[in-house]
Amino acid sequence: MSLPCSDQSIRPRKMQSASLPRGVEAVRCWCGDVCKVKEVTDFSDWLGMKFFMCANYESDPPESISAYVRPPSPPPLCMYYRWIDTEMPDWAVTEIRERGRRAWASLNLEERREKAEAEEKAEQKKEWEDYCVEQRAFLDEMKRKNQEEKLRLEEVYKQREQAREAERERKRERARAAKAAEEAGDGKGKYPRWTQ
Repeated sequence: MSLPCSDQSIRPRKMQSASLPRGVEAVRCWCGDVCKVKEVTDFSDWLGMKFFMCANYESDPPESISAYVRPPSPPPLCMYYRWIDTEMPDWAVTEIRERGRRAWASLNLEERREKAEAEEKAEQKKEWEDYCVEQRAFLDEMKRKNQEEKLRLEEVYKQREQAREAERERKRERARAAKAAEEAGDGKGKYPRWTQ
């Protein structure tokens, strides 16, 4: 058991009522009353350790600042407290180790999750870039085919127009020849010469 102390900077803040360990006698605080036995519940280097503290508070019950907020316990009247345990119990050591293990496991899990998300984003980005390249190549191929088709159709239309123009010129030539023959006809016979 330690010596009495009034240094409130190291007094535990989270605690719960506990039973007096066997073989330990109750002590009185500086007020002269029998001390309360408390057990540390805060996750710290004192987890599970028991201590004596003054049973009297500066205000009892605690002064409430709101109907919805439970105020913490006020400090003891004489600020007396004295450690009963000098080291943490085995269950507290195990709890701290387990919490540390879970914290590291959670951290590793978070790191693995972030790494998996980063890899997934990189893969999605690569897939998107590959898709863009494929689409660009597809569009370029379509433009090339459309240009070739356009040139082919222009050539077809040009040939058709040339053939049509040649046919029209042949018909005009035939019409000119027929007209010239009619004008040059000798007028013999009952019918025109070309009908005989």
